[in-house]
Amino acid sequence: MSVKIGQPAPEFSVQGYDRTKDGSDDQFSEYKLSNYQGKWVCLFFYPLDFTFVCPTEIVAFNNELDEFEDRDCVLLTASTDSAFSHKGWCDAHEDLGKLKIPMLADNNLELSRAFDVLDEAKGIAYRGVYLIDPNGVLRWMAVHDLGVGRNVEEVLRVLDALQTDKLCPCNWKKGEETLN
Repeated sequence: MSVKIGQPAPEFSVQGYDRTKDGSDDQFSEYKLSNYQGKWVCLFFYPLDFTFVCPTEIVAFNNELDEFEDRDCVLLTASTDSAFSHKGWCDAHEDLGKLKIPMLADNNLELSRAFDVLDEAKGIAYRGVYLIDPNGVLRWMAVHDLGVGRNVEEVLRVLDALQTDKLCPCNWKKGEETLN
């Protein structure tokens, strides 16, 4: 399957790990894209638990969770690890212990394949980020190589631009004039 801008994002149903906002009720749950109908979704993939660049990104997205929520956008992250590995990593990593973002488990590789972010040879996901609108349509995506972390501010900037539903010039920021 090939994902395309302007087309429906691939539907999914996967197990995930959610370290609740107050950390008191860790859960393993089923996550479906259709559960977020009517909301924006930011789904970002990372290669593996227990690595070096990945926690810097996950913590950066987590630190901006309120900004995404203010934009009516749900944050989800995914890797090819199991939900149990996600829990173990959160338990072992101080900064991830404060995680408020559900971590989707893609150990069968179907989610990564559906979003065209899977490195088949290594069996891991590249660093892909996808913005899906409230109607389930893929509006923006970016895929990075394994060694390069993302810029969360840029993801928020693009989300802001998409939510205007107007033409936004290069380097446009929320509050600036659009082209129409």
